[in-house]
Amino acid sequence: MKVVALCGAGIGTSAILKVNAERVLGRLDIDAEVTATDIKHVQDVAADAQVILTSSELVDAIGKTNADVVVINNYFDLEELTAKLEIALG
Repeated sequence: MKVVALCGAGIGTSAILKVNAERVLGRLDIDAEVTATDIKHVQDVAADAQVILTSSELVDAIGKTNADVVVINNYFDLEELTAKLEIALG
């Protein structure tokens, strides 16, 4: 399974989201590859992804995708991330 953490530049917030998503997925005992990327490269990186995690501001910029786009409001809130990943992957 592949999960993509997306932010505007692909450096700061996507890296935070990637680490927290890996924590949550580990706790849920879900084997997944989590990749951080920027909006410029999302189509290439997320071509085979099941889930894209991002902020509400970037949803429209993602374009066409087969992945479930999950809006995360607080990248540090592991409970929010857990609940939304359980829904997306459940």
